[in-house]
Amino acid sequence: MRADSRLYVALDLPDMDSTRAMVETLGDAVVSYKIGLQLLPLGGTEFARELKRAGKNVFLDFKLHDIGATVEKATSSIVGAGADLLTVHATPDVMAAAVRGRGESDLKIMAVTVLTSLDNAALVDMGYFNTVEELVMHRVRQAVKTGVDGVIASPLEAEKIRALVKDINGPKDFLIITPGVRMPGGDKGDQKRVATPKDALANGASHIVVGRPITQAPDPKAAALEILAHIGND
Repeated sequence: MRADSRLYVALDLPDMDSTRAMVETLGDAVVSYKIGLQLLPLGGTEFARELKRAGKNVFLDFKLHDIGATVEKATSSIVGAGADLLTVHATPDVMAAAVRGRGESDLKIMAVTVLTSLDNAALVDMGYFNTVEELVMHRVRQAVKTGVDGVIASPLEAEKIRALVKDINGPKDFLIITPGVRMPGGDKGDQKRVATPKDALANGASHIVVGRPITQAPDPKAAALEILAHIGND
């Protein structure tokens, strides 16, 4: 079973020793990794460079959200890590600033629409009067307009996002990365909007993100291989 670049494993682990051990354990079964805020203060950006030197794909899930000037400068600084993807929150000023900040580099900017831990009730509590789907689609339109490379969204919205991007003449290579992916019968944890890996990709996702179902499994490499088999990679 060969690795599939569409599968990003989320390295949401407590320290760099356990993170490096996980990458070693997964070996050639995984070629793409996501580094989030948990590892950022522990050397996550430098570890991104290590992974790139090892020939891996790297997704920096830092979810930048600040005034435009700060986001632009932060993105410019992050370019030096050589990562493939960087997340920012999907507000127009933030997205536009990140696009400016990445300049002529190959860093792709991904806009976070609505976190997969949120549902309609949570949005009401936050003061929004849209449904999750309405807010996601509104932000997708803005994402295409500002020139980012794709969005982060629940697998439940992937199919409609793909159709919307086509309808508004968005880029054919527009990326849709979906967390909230669980194997059939798997524990949802704190995720509210989930789907299986195979369904997520079939519905229009370009990539999927899987964390705890792999990293907390008794045999992480076996769990990764099971997901690769599930999505039909051989």
